[in-house]
Amino acid sequence: MLLKTFGWSFAITVLGLGLAGVLWGWQGLAIVGILSILEISLSFDNAVINAGILRKMNAFWQKIFLTVGILIAVFGMRLVFPVVIVAITAKMGPIEAVQLAINNKAHYEELVTSAHPAIAAFGGIFLLMIFLDFIFEDRDYTWLSWIEKPLARIGKLDTLSVVVALVVLLVSAVTVAPHAAHGAGDKTTTVLLAGIAGLVTYLVVGGISGYFEGRLEDGEEDGEDGAGAAVQKKGSGAGAAVGLAGKAAFFMFLYLEVIDASFSFDGVIGAFAITNDIFEMALGLGIGAMYIRSLTVFLVRKGTLDDYVYLEHGAHYAIGALGVILLVTIRYEINEVITGLVGVVLIALSFGSSVLRNRREGKPGEASSAQSEVSSGV
Repeated sequence: MLLKTFGWSFAITVLGLGLAGVLWGWQGLAIVGILSILEISLSFDNAVINAGILRKMNAFWQKIFLTVGILIAVFGMRLVFPVVIVAITAKMGPIEAVQLAINNKAHYEELVTSAHPAIAAFGGIFLLMIFLDFIFEDRDYTWLSWIEKPLARIGKLDTLSVVVALVVLLVSAVTVAPHAAHGAGDKTTTVLLAGIAGLVTYLVVGGISGYFEGRLEDGEEDGEDGAGAAVQKKGSGAGAAVGLAGKAAFFMFLYLEVIDASFSFDGVIGAFAITNDIFEMALGLGIGAMYIRSLTVFLVRKGTLDDYVYLEHGAHYAIGALGVILLVTIRYEINEVITGLVGVVLIALSFGSSVLRNRREGKPGEASSAQSEVSSGV
């Protein structure tokens, strides 16, 4: 199971570190290794969130997530995205931006860093919406019941999460944005526009995927429009496994990619503290992203989220913390080690709580056959 799931990650690690050693020597190899660890530590909670979504999809779309998705994650977000940001903010062509990244790394780093307020506002509000929608929902299991149950009750008010996110954005715009770090100056307008863009992106992509998923669950989809469900059966009755396919899975895939993009923002910006070489950065962060993808599939195959019911809670609390941290970093420097530790500690605590719960109620059962069967083709 371990080798099957992480085999490609191990292979990419060996090839990537070998390539780094050949191209940049021992120093480059060390930098790529450090960046890989940085990406894994910052994105561990991302794997838990992804697993919660990926387990709803059929085997075909899980494969798409691992193949096309990893290409988008590595080349799109870790290599192309910083160049696009520079091209937009410096009002230059993409070729000029690439040449700048290669020939004038210090200026390139300065331009990417100056765009941090917009990146942080977009990603911070997007991640905050994920957390708010989770915490305001009435759930079968509550981890921190003293806060989750009251919030679930007030969460019955429509659009409450949107209102809270907008309030947080306004507070950020009048507190941290006017004194943005790195000499960026007053970024109030930039933060407001980027934050609203993050909110709109969440509502559109999440809303569309939720719409198709809801139609599928209600049995309203027919096979003609391509948004039906892929059903894999082993036995009958409770043994039937259903995975999202067609349009439902496509928009869920887009939602996953936007989540991954939002998680990668802090990693890309934080990587400049280690190197300003875009190729070292893409290679190191790409290796880390590969492990997060493999870990996501491992969690789905093992049915970990079913056995340890508080893990999703811990991951969503980590997401909420990361969203707030991103907004705070518009003005204040926060070390990436702290950001990574917050997520790891919250997930570790939720895992420990899940273990204690399982001991009180007996051993955790086998992962549901539905999840195992949906994931078996990955």
